[in-house]
Amino acid sequence: MPVGLFRVCLLVITAIVNHPLFFPKENGTVPEHTEEIIQKMKEREESLRLEQLRLEQEIADQEASQKALEKAAVVVEESKEEKVRWDMWTALSMVIFLLIELWRQDFQEGNWQDIGGEEDDMAVLGKAFKGVALPDKAVLASFYEKRILGTTGDMARMREMVEGFADDLLEALRSVCNRDADMEVEDCMGMGSMYENWRVRKPFVCDLIVPFAPPEPYCFRCQTWCSGDSFPPDEQGYGTIKVCRADEDETGCICDKTKLGEDMLCLLHSQVSSTRPSSEMEDLLCFKNTQYLDADQVMKWFQIAVTKAWNRISHKYEFDLSFSLLDSPGALKIKFKSGKSIAFNLTPVVQYENSDVYFISHFPRSSLAADIPSSTHWFLTFAVYERRFIQLVSKTLPANACHVSCLQILSFLHGKQCSLTGPSGLTNYHLKTVLLHLLQARPSQDWAPEKLEARLQDMLKFLEKCLHEKKLYHFFIGNGKVPAELGFPIIFQKAEPLNLFRPFVLRRDIYRKMVDTFHEMLRNMSALINEYTVHIPLAHTNGIRKEPL
Repeated sequence: MPVGLFRVCLLVITAIVNHPLFFPKENGTVPEHTEEIIQKMKEREESLRLEQLRLEQEIADQEASQKALEKAAVVVEESKEEKVRWDMWTALSMVIFLLIELWRQDFQEGNWQDIGGEEDDMAVLGKAFKGVALPDKAVLASFYEKRILGTTGDMARMREMVEGFADDLLEALRSVCNRDADMEVEDCMGMGSMYENWRVRKPFVCDLIVPFAPPEPYCFRCQTWCSGDSFPPDEQGYGTIKVCRADEDETGCICDKTKLGEDMLCLLHSQVSSTRPSSEMEDLLCFKNTQYLDADQVMKWFQIAVTKAWNRISHKYEFDLSFSLLDSPGALKIKFKSGKSIAFNLTPVVQYENSDVYFISHFPRSSLAADIPSSTHWFLTFAVYERRFIQLVSKTLPANACHVSCLQILSFLHGKQCSLTGPSGLTNYHLKTVLLHLLQARPSQDWAPEKLEARLQDMLKFLEKCLHEKKLYHFFIGNGKVPAELGFPIIFQKAEPLNLFRPFVLRRDIYRKMVDTFHEMLRNMSALINEYTVHIPLAHTNGIRKEPL
């Protein structure tokens, strides 16, 4: 009995203890919190896995970018090396090309005047002459006698009249000018075709140059493209004229370049003379705010001075004087009451040092200085030496030599062709330059009067060669064979040869027009000559053979 009661009590106590109402926190919620923890742990594990994947992706992207940068750097380095190699080959090619070009120019410069001994080259030239024949000797002689020879007397009378009037006009100009402030004008000189006796086309125009100098105490200092200063290629043949005081050092005093201070003075220059106001330089016909002589200012001053001089002496003459052309400031025309007129050009020039080379402001009726870089650039004319050279050579030629006749005939034919087809870039000065080269190259006996036809052929062939090569060198510049008797300045003999056809290299339209005019002149040559030739009996020409060019 006691044992059974004990068992019952133990069972009741066990039931009470295990009832869910007792110890609710310790027994009933443990399973739920465990599941939440497990769930959170899984979520955390998932987030860590995703984060790991993201980091791995970023690392992979960075490695890919690094590889791309390294690859790009390698490509750039290779391209640089390739560019360096390419630049090296380009530079080497340019050097080789320049050496070849320099050698070619040196070769040509050494032989450009030796055309007299190049009979083979002259023989293969003249492709434009195929089918073209010069008129025979009798026709040429008749043409020259009728059309050209009769103009010589007219030119002599006109030169005498114009020179006398020009001297009187310049004397009056000196009287109206202020000797202390204005330019000092010297005597005029004749130049060009009228004074070399080869002008044929009317109206006859005398070209006179008038040297002038600045008033004391000023002087001109001339700089040319070949005097050592750097001049661009398009300014070859030009120079500048600087107006300076006679007591001013050519290199300039140090006081002009250094600040001496208020308590220091230059012993050579006073404070007054150290600075020249711009108005003073403009009165000296300089370009604004410079010391360089302005060609436009000079021409304006010269026109005003000529007008004043004419007003002073006009009562002495029974004709009127006026400026004839707006684009040629020195072009003057004398008008008689009968209606006749005489034209002449009076152009101011500046002498280069103690030579007979002159800086000229512009060329009347010429395209030689059509594209002057600026009004402070002056073209150099060698007309006085050209005239002297022709006179010197003429003394060694046979009597009645044909050199002037050749130039007259070609000048006439070219002028007639231009009147038919319009003007071209080819000028009478180019024809004269061709003659000067041939006069130096050929022996004296080749200019006998009976060889007129052959020398015309030579001039035309040489001109065709120059047109084909676009090279016609100035006769004096770079010519080391100029006779010493002329006293030509050595600085121009040692200069690089000046190509007169250089302006046409880039201006293809003008070059094409020039070549077409030349070829057209060749085709029309016989017709143009026959038009001005008297009838020649057939008996005089039966024994003469036409020799094609």
